[in-house]
Amino acid sequence: MKNIEFLGSFERADQCPYREIPEYAFIGRSNVGKSSLINYLTNRKELARISKKPGKTRTFNLFEVDREWIFTDLPGYGYASVSKSDRKKWSAELWKYLEGRKNLACAMVLVDGSIPPQKSDIEFINNLGRRAVPWVLVITKVDKLKPSGRNKQLESIRQTILEYWEELPPTFVTSSERKEGRDDLLDFILRTNQAFHASH
Repeated sequence: MKNIEFLGSFERADQCPYREIPEYAFIGRSNVGKSSLINYLTNRKELARISKKPGKTRTFNLFEVDREWIFTDLPGYGYASVSKSDRKKWSAELWKYLEGRKNLACAMVLVDGSIPPQKSDIEFINNLGRRAVPWVLVITKVDKLKPSGRNKQLESIRQTILEYWEELPPTFVTSSERKEGRDDLLDFILRTNQAFHASH
């Protein structure tokens, strides 16, 4: 990734600039590590802003990579300590984006690997299914797991989701701290890019 252009921060889905290239939306509960993962994938320290205060990202933040694809850092769901009116507004804009974005290749759904999937995770993933939005599962923060319990925890996450789904989508295990999972995720993006261009 030689040239990464920040396209801007936008409060509404209809404000986001459109490109005829595939777009990957990073979404998860507040503070799950979306910005950290984008920085890790792009090998940039501060491309996406990182905050320890949940709910910091309140806009659609778009980054164009080598004019070949777009990363979008989305507002987190769960919304931490914000008003009901803000939660309702953000949720409406989020689904406008996910359902209406013609070049959306898939939603990268981030789930914290150090804890069980939360109710908001399951509700969001099931909503993606009902609305036919393509998605992949990205398990983050696995550096917080003890080696002896890692496989058991990862399998528990998979089984929890499989209580609602017949099968899992492509699943990636990542850690921006320990530099894990980058190659697998980028390989998926490159293959998806090829399929996107072949069908457009």
